[in-house]
Amino acid sequence: MKRVALSTLSLALLAAAGAAHAQSSVTLYGVIDESVQWAHNTMDANGKNANQVGLAGGNLSGNRWGLKGSEDLGGGLKAIFQLENGFDINSGALGQGGKMFGRQALVGLSHDQFGTLTLGRQYDPLVDMVQPLTADNYFGSTFATPGDVDNNDNSSRTNNAIKYVSPVLQGFQFEGMYALGGVAGATGSGQSWGAAGTYGIGSFNIAAGYFRMDNGSTLASRTDSKGNIGWSSGATSDAVFDNQINAAYASAKSIGTASVAAQYVLGSFTLGARYSNVQFKSDGYSTFASTQRYNVAAGFLGYQLNPALLLGLGYTYTHGSGDTSNTYHQVSVGADYNLSKRTDLYGVAAYQHASGTQRNSDGSTSDAGAAIGSYSFNSASSSQTLVSVGIRHKF
Repeated sequence: MKRVALSTLSLALLAAAGAAHAQSSVTLYGVIDESVQWAHNTMDANGKNANQVGLAGGNLSGNRWGLKGSEDLGGGLKAIFQLENGFDINSGALGQGGKMFGRQALVGLSHDQFGTLTLGRQYDPLVDMVQPLTADNYFGSTFATPGDVDNNDNSSRTNNAIKYVSPVLQGFQFEGMYALGGVAGATGSGQSWGAAGTYGIGSFNIAAGYFRMDNGSTLASRTDSKGNIGWSSGATSDAVFDNQINAAYASAKSIGTASVAAQYVLGSFTLGARYSNVQFKSDGYSTFASTQRYNVAAGFLGYQLNPALLLGLGYTYTHGSGDTSNTYHQVSVGADYNLSKRTDLYGVAAYQHASGTQRNSDGSTSDAGAAIGSYSFNSASSSQTLVSVGIRHKF
């Protein structure tokens, strides 16, 4: 009897352990994206234009690996987490300024009926809801806004963020986020906040939102070890200053972005359009005097030629005004061919023409130079061309 009782207890414990295991899950995932890239009219070390050929990763998708998981707590409630690392495929270096989990690091609760609450380092509401309806979602950085002034290519993430995402209600979903600055005696220093909503019915989807990120509130917080005034390391949101188009506005008091995007699927065609208004506001600590505004209008056409091949064409118009006046016309093309569900080959290219004047990082002004998408290729010319042919694998 004693042996039977012990066996019964052992079976009960194994069954309980199996049930607990079934209610929890952890997934390892990632993306590896690599290409051969050719850039025309790229500024060399002497400030002259030159051609550049090399390997470049993360064109369609940023290179990453991550862990995400959930635990069923019962009654429709789950505990969730996600840790996501970004890296440079060609050097092995950490991405996002050397952060171990620079892409995402969050924990929270999710309920089928009441939505999801998460805390940690996260994407903002515009990235979550507006960006998926844009060409960047399909063809990446080559289709992004010049300088990524509106964060269309997800250059920025936010620390110390509290985010709520609603369930889908009759096709509508909304999201709100607030990031605490965490500075003693200056609660609002470096804070970020925003909200967005999306609605879908049939083949039509639309999304809109606003996001604001604040710089540090003191001169000391904006000054680095070399004495340069720029974006504070204490700001909750990462800087969005990928190239010369908006690099001079790193000392801004705040950056406010309003965006709207819409998409319609008609058979094999996907049509999309978007608009953004971005304002880099100055104060007494900024190295520029007047608010710099960027109005961005873009459209794209995707065509699913067959189940394996997607073709894309995009145009982006960007106009800057206020502190300086400049205009950028960018045309992008792309093709993405699926070898399998996890591996694809792609080719993307873009041409950009710039006009007007730009503010330089040293405070001077000059003729506007071209700089495609969110790449760091500056140009001493008014035009630039970029071509990438690559492979992407997801796991």
